[in-house]
Amino acid sequence: MKNTEPFIPPQYTGKQTDFADSRSFDSLTAARSCYEASALRLRTISKWHEYTGAGSATFGLTDATGNKLQREAQEGDYFSIDLPGPGPLAGNGVEWVHIEQLLTGGAAGAAEEFIVMQVRPCPDPRNSSADTAHFFAETATSTFVIARRALRVTAEIHGRNEQPNQNAGVVDKFRNTLIALFAREGASGVQWERLAHGLLNG
Repeated sequence: MKNTEPFIPPQYTGKQTDFADSRSFDSLTAARSCYEASALRLRTISKWHEYTGAGSATFGLTDATGNKLQREAQEGDYFSIDLPGPGPLAGNGVEWVHIEQLLTGGAAGAAEEFIVMQVRPCPDPRNSSADTAHFFAETATSTFVIARRALRVTAEIHGRNEQPNQNAGVVDKFRNTLIALFAREGASGVQWERLAHGLLNG
């Protein structure tokens, strides 16, 4: 079993998605260099849009009260996702997720090393509303992984339990259903494929 598999939640409702890209190297030095650079890109969330191309979402890292952060992500942080088109009223125009897990494993001299970041839809941290500000419900998670296994480095994005957020006002409920349907039909796949590729290649 791959060491990162236990950190990916089980699938029990809604949609499951999995995206990955990988690179292989001739030396441990080269593989470790790619892993370290990719792990840094993963933690530098505000630059993710540079890897996903024109017309894709932009991302902003914040603290627990919605103040913007200019640093690498940490467990407990939040980040906004500004999709093209109208955003949710609950999030004042942007989606929100909470980084509920950020951990590393393995070591430089070991056969494997990895970083795992898991996020979950959440309310907008800038206000007191308890409404989830995302088109997916809080049951959904996205797990981002950078892993080196011997001389192979992989970027993975795993979506679990993805279903529309119906715990919202009428306007947001309709919007969330439409966007979740588009995502379910694969509309979000291009963005995540580009992100996985960009995390590995810069």
